[in-house]
Amino acid sequence: MSHRESDRRQFLKKSAATAAAVSVPYFLTGQNAAAADEQKANESNDRPIVGCIGTGSRWHAVGPNAMQLGDVAAVCDVDANHAAGAKKKVTEIQSKKGSDRQVDVYEDYQKILDRKDIEIVTIVTTDHWHSKIAIEAMKAGKDVYCEKPLTLTIDEGKKICQVAKETGRVFQVGTQQRSEMGLRFLQAVALVRNGRIGEVQNIAVAIGGAPACNSIPVVDVPSGLNWEKWLGQAPLVDYRWAKNGNTVNTRCHYEFRWWYEYSGGKLTDWGAHHVDIAQWAIGQSEDGMGPRSIEPIYAKHPVDFKDGMPVQDDRYNTATQFHIKATFGDGVVMDIKDSHQDELGFDNGIMFMGTEGRFLVNRGKIVGAPVDALKENPLPENAIAEIYGGSMPARGNAHMANFFEAVKTRKLPISDVFTHHRALTTCHLSNIAIRLNRSLKWDPQTEQILGDDQANAMQSRDARKGYEVTV
Repeated sequence: MSHRESDRRQFLKKSAATAAAVSVPYFLTGQNAAAADEQKANESNDRPIVGCIGTGSRWHAVGPNAMQLGDVAAVCDVDANHAAGAKKKVTEIQSKKGSDRQVDVYEDYQKILDRKDIEIVTIVTTDHWHSKIAIEAMKAGKDVYCEKPLTLTIDEGKKICQVAKETGRVFQVGTQQRSEMGLRFLQAVALVRNGRIGEVQNIAVAIGGAPACNSIPVVDVPSGLNWEKWLGQAPLVDYRWAKNGNTVNTRCHYEFRWWYEYSGGKLTDWGAHHVDIAQWAIGQSEDGMGPRSIEPIYAKHPVDFKDGMPVQDDRYNTATQFHIKATFGDGVVMDIKDSHQDELGFDNGIMFMGTEGRFLVNRGKIVGAPVDALKENPLPENAIAEIYGGSMPARGNAHMANFFEAVKTRKLPISDVFTHHRALTTCHLSNIAIRLNRSLKWDPQTEQILGDDQANAMQSRDARKGYEVTV
């Protein structure tokens, strides 16, 4: 038996075992599924109590989604302006439902974790805060919904997986492509797993490039923002902000994505979505799975680097252009790029290519000959349900509904921390490779970079005193 055939058989066995392990009860599939779930929860008077940690721009989707299925008792943010806005929004939404629940506001997330009445927390902070809060939340007995990308480093992912196993808490990662987007991505996974493109040979993942900017001046910290606490584990630096036309450049809030100190640029921001789907489709997100080698074909950064660290601190520093080649144990090659162009043409999405065809999937479409062939040869009736753990996603608010159902049943949600960690490891390894400008060998079973001590050390970061991520 060849190594590729052995890996494929192992994948199929693991897929069957995983489907059984994550099987969850049937989700409503009618147009009013979310409303029906909410009505049922209201009638039984057992809606979980939720605390919201981090209430910036992304929370304005996550928070209301959680309020369809639970009641928010407290909000927390180191920016008082965000927190005040969140309280107002929660109060308005819940009062329309006839609730007069008091909504408390905190700057310190520990206040939420200390509350015995709060069962669930949503974490919608900057990336570099996710792991510390999530670990402490699980230890405090809370179930967790955390936005992606889950971690700042590979080491943080290992720690989250350890604590999730030790505590048995339910943990959903906010990779909504696993549940929503018109089910296109679930259909893509089903096409691959049902052999509709034969043996997968190559996957092109296009995720866009990060922006660059000119030098950003040091300015006073805005009123209401606790800048020292916002920085958390990252180095203590000056606050920078500038506006050029309609474009805001800053070290803070949304633009934190373009600083390696707080995130991983597009490789983790969008890689957390598309690399996740790609590895899920080919069975490379399970324990012991992942790439064997990472090769940086090219990368362009807006600043210079020394020993893998940016030497300028006054402008964005994540890669603006890149092409990384990740090779997996079964021989599949994944090309992770800022953009990809061929006769189908796309600049964001996933192209699956096999011995018997290829197709493209992104948030707007799923196209290609294997997709066209479904008209005459549809997928098996339960193909997508099997991918989704034995049931179809709810129509409307599916990802949050899957999480709340898992909280009730204590089953793994569809986007669990273990598979997310494996997919995000590929993204983190890609960043390490382009920052050091050299290829890496990775052992996915021991989760170690082979023969490169400097690169291996970059699996973790030194945290500022008082903000360490510990288990």
